[in-house]
Amino acid sequence: MTKSHTEATFLSPIVESRRWVEGVTFPEDRPLLNVSQAAPADPPPLGLRQALADAALSDDSAHLYGAVLGRDDLRQSLARQMSDHYEAELTAVQIGITSGCNQAFAATIAALCGAGDEVIIPVPWYFNHKMWLDLADVRAVPLQVNGDMLPDLDTARALITPRTKAIVLVTPNNPTGVEYPAGLLRAFYDLAKQQGITLIVDETYRDFDSRTGAPHSLFQDPDWSDHLVHLYSFSKAYRLTGHRVGAIAAAPTKLFEMEKFLDTVTICPSQLGQIGALWGIENLQPWLAGERDEILARKQAILAGFPTLEKRGWRLLGCGAYFAYVEHPFDLSAEEIAKRLVTEASVLMLPGTMFMPDGDKSAERQFRIAFANVDAGGIAELFSRLENFTP
Repeated sequence: MTKSHTEATFLSPIVESRRWVEGVTFPEDRPLLNVSQAAPADPPPLGLRQALADAALSDDSAHLYGAVLGRDDLRQSLARQMSDHYEAELTAVQIGITSGCNQAFAATIAALCGAGDEVIIPVPWYFNHKMWLDLADVRAVPLQVNGDMLPDLDTARALITPRTKAIVLVTPNNPTGVEYPAGLLRAFYDLAKQQGITLIVDETYRDFDSRTGAPHSLFQDPDWSDHLVHLYSFSKAYRLTGHRVGAIAAAPTKLFEMEKFLDTVTICPSQLGQIGALWGIENLQPWLAGERDEILARKQAILAGFPTLEKRGWRLLGCGAYFAYVEHPFDLSAEEIAKRLVTEASVLMLPGTMFMPDGDKSAERQFRIAFANVDAGGIAELFSRLENFTP
């Protein structure tokens, strides 16, 4: 019997891991440390919330259908911001607004691929990317990364077939946290041009990159939109996770195709969410710089504290933006350990098996630590619990 598209993919790891804590009572002196999800737990700053409230009360357009590709003012503002950030020249017609960055990816795949086509995606991968490729009947071709958690260009080149339509790179990476060097992105971009395919670069976490200035020069190529699609999320920058606002930078001809998908699925992005994203761009840059400093401080807390775990056999494989990616020293699989950590150490974190193809043995030794909602003190407590954990 033929499987439905949803039956052909796996349950979201976030949904699955939440089930591990259902019904579990945690000791008062050892509350749950949740390092499973990369999303801010706090609401937006008060000024942004006030802007949302004002719009809900006084802006009739906030409650009506809008343009499928987003509000003109937000597209223009994001184009200006990206032009400044990447030292390039982008225009509003190259920008589309979506209902979150996951939808930006889905729309991109819908515009580029047909059933049975292939997309090369480095592993460990962002699980929702793999899930959408399954749902779209597009084959995800795993590209194993090197020991530095970076994808190899020659290995990628060898995976390209006549059915290959795109290569996906996420930087700073989810789940490893690694920041892809500008030269590596340029090499993959050049490969995409040579092969007549598209490079999809997901920079959801670009606001928390440790590097200053433009992280790459791809937008400075006057013909960048021929072979590049860029994805972004407002969720992490302005704590708008519940409002679902993402963005695509691409050629207008590609956005024309994506518009068909978006019109069919959501008709238009949330008006209030877009109003909030615009207010954030125009008013929250100093605040966002402080948020970036805090995330970078947590990264340093990971780096400074990890030698304690190294003495117990743990290895730090990658760290940056919202994530650390680690290897455990035990004989049990990461999934078994993850479930025991919930009850024995009050820790919830995702095993590497949720970011890898089925049967990948290295995944059984790996974990992702998402530290967006764990400050330096929480990181020290996490490491203490892991140090004392013996399966």
